[in-house]
Amino acid sequence: MEWPVRTSSPPPTAAESSRRPRGPLAGLVVVSLEQAVAAPFATRQLADLGARVIKIERPGRGDLARHYDTSVHGMSSHFVWLNRGKGSVELDVRSAEGNRTLHELVGRADVLVQNLAPGAADRLGLEPDALTARHPRLVVCGISGYGTGGEYGARKAYDLLIQCETGLVSLTGGPEEPAKVGISIADIASGMYAYSGILTALLDRGVTGCGTSFEVSMLEALGEWMGYAEYFTRYGGTPPPRAGASHATIAPYGPFTAGDGTVVNLGLQNEHEWEAFCRVVLQLPALAADPRFAGNARRVARRAELDTLIAEVAATLTGDELVARLEAAPIAYARQRTMAEFADHPQLRDRQRWAQFDSPVGPLTGLVPPVRLPGTDPTLRPVPALGEHTESVLSWLTGTDEPAALPVPARVR
Repeated sequence: MEWPVRTSSPPPTAAESSRRPRGPLAGLVVVSLEQAVAAPFATRQLADLGARVIKIERPGRGDLARHYDTSVHGMSSHFVWLNRGKGSVELDVRSAEGNRTLHELVGRADVLVQNLAPGAADRLGLEPDALTARHPRLVVCGISGYGTGGEYGARKAYDLLIQCETGLVSLTGGPEEPAKVGISIADIASGMYAYSGILTALLDRGVTGCGTSFEVSMLEALGEWMGYAEYFTRYGGTPPPRAGASHATIAPYGPFTAGDGTVVNLGLQNEHEWEAFCRVVLQLPALAADPRFAGNARRVARRAELDTLIAEVAATLTGDELVARLEAAPIAYARQRTMAEFADHPQLRDRQRWAQFDSPVGPLTGLVPPVRLPGTDPTLRPVPALGEHTESVLSWLTGTDEPAALPVPARVR
């Protein structure tokens, strides 16, 4: 049931054959009723590690994310990002025949993932307790907006709404106006907890022999990431202020513009760095002992005054001169890059972090997975066309060609 690869490649060398190009999760079968971002993000991580992800899509239209934009040679950037390496199966899961097929697929799976609207999975007969009773080794992961039960349990949720409910929007932006985060951070947070939760459940299954079910709420996932701000507010009495591109509670920490227009972000973490910053970067060594800026709390309280002083020095330097002083100190810094500049980042190029993979619109380039185990090579399989694997998956389902079993993980000591 391996997904077909559209492009041909030469046979592997002996050295390549000694590695594990299929990935550490090869043989794991994942069935996913997924759409948009959260669940697809989780299952794409599994697919990149070699799992066989069977993506169930609505006949004729498919995942909502297929239609978000057409920027990737006619395909949606969201869909390309989230669905590499999966098998697409068109299935009307609400029909009697389609629902029966769905349950047969679940019966052959190691993992079931769903992020359907509240109550939809239960209406399909996919109640977690019933599934794990019927299939004792199955891992069931549900992703929802607010979690089962409670006042909000039946509400639909989207990324921006969860950013609002967790207070994130209140902290993001400038002093005059709040702003949402520019990526789907609530979806990504819940997808990452789903991914790590699935791996944890599989490790536990390797010890106990039993699967389990669990739920990830977008509110609780992003809420965990709001931890420092919540503690700061609960015990400090006021929330961290909106500080634009600067750090809300550390100074100096943020963007400064050199005389040639180069924007450089810099950050200090302690008093040793503050002294070096004054002496080497600003070349104002006496400033390190100035009582106005003694300690981070005072620097934050007088941020506007301090930023003006730093900006005056930065304006006398070129970007390269400012960077040279920061490196000499040494003080951590970053150039404020555009998306196009990120795509050409020298560090990613030096570390060979870009690779090609196939798609219905031809070869595309993307980042390889951040985690790479020694002795394994990332396998970036194609982005599927809608329903591309329906026939092959259904043939596998009715045949005798069982996929390889998931290796039993060793007990963690």
